Amino acid sequence: MGWTLALLGMVEASGQDLPANPSQRLDRNNLLLYPDADGTLKTATKAEEWLHRRKIILASMQEVMGPLPGEEKRCALELEIVEEFEADTYIRRLITYRPEPKSIIPAYLLIPKEALTTTDKKFPGVLTLHQTHPLGHKVVVGLEGHANDHYAVDLVKRGFVCLAPAYPLLANYQPKLAALGYQSGTMKAIWDDIRGLDLLESLPYVKQGEFGAIGHSLGGHNAIFTAVFDERIKVIVSSCGFDSFLTYKGGNIKGWTSDRYMPNLLNYKPGEIPFDFHELIGALAPRVCFISAPFYDDNFKWRSVFQINEAAAKIYNLYRVPQNLRVEHPRTGHEFPLETRETAYRILEENLK
Repeated sequence: MGWTLALLGMVEASGQDLPANPSQRLDRNNLLLYPDADGTLKTATKAEEWLHRRKIILASMQEVMGPLPGEEKRCALELEIVEEFEADTYIRRLITYRPEPKSIIPAYLLIPKEALTTTDKKFPGVLTLHQTHPLGHKVVVGLEGHANDHYAVDLVKRGFVCLAPAYPLLANYQPKLAALGYQSGTMKAIWDDIRGLDLLESLPYVKQGEFGAIGHSLGGHNAIFTAVFDERIKVIVSSCGFDSFLTYKGGNIKGWTSDRYMPNLLNYKPGEIPFDFHELIGALAPRVCFISAPFYDDNFKWRSVFQINEAAAKIYNLYRVPQNLRVEHPRTGHEFPLETRETAYRILEENLK
């Protein structure tokens, strides 16, 4: 049945009323609630207690996505440079690396020239995750698409080392998910990203242990999913990346159920999905999270994101870092406009440089 529905059941049994409209349950599903060892529902008053709920959230994600791979898949990365391009202030390399024994992923690595010529300075690393696009990761490195999507180029010019891995089952990256043991493209992407962090840590000019992740649309939720599982990501930027499953397309979650996402979602009614995004944003605390949810996004509803933020803010308040969760609603459609990107870049600089 999953934790979310089970929690709602406990709340109902406790006498607290729930609205008849399931889309309004987001406000009532208090993230501070957690069951103790005997199943008694309690309210977390300190971060240590909240971690009980966080463990359940991670387990619920894996109920849908499939299990997070372990050390059995952590092999030598075998980084190879396929081609190299020199820009004014940075180098762009098309590379491949091996996230697991039977898989090779293409990625772009953007490196400030200064990082290759100095020995006394470490540069912050960022995962720059692409949106749904026929040409995949070429978009974020400036080879295709609109300037709004070229955030890897913007960031390398600001002194970040940027890794832009391809997303499974898009463009030239077509891993055989079932043969590799995956139940979802989402979990394969998470593992590829985690190994991408390993790759960044292996580079002598990259600062270790503290990374950023930024993405638009597909990249926006990919950044969140990965950061929930890997706490080396200290700053998360999500543009047009999500709303609640209860409100997405009026509750029609079919768009989330293709092979490159989470086919197992088809096993649940919208109100019975084991996790939702208010829990995932809460699970990012106390790390820095910046969310852009435009007013006129025709894919993800800004009001739903506003509610998600209100629910997750309780966890940031529990950690006493309410300033680390920030949401903006630009007056645009499904895009990552310049002013919002500039805010995101400043947040990355303030927290990683």
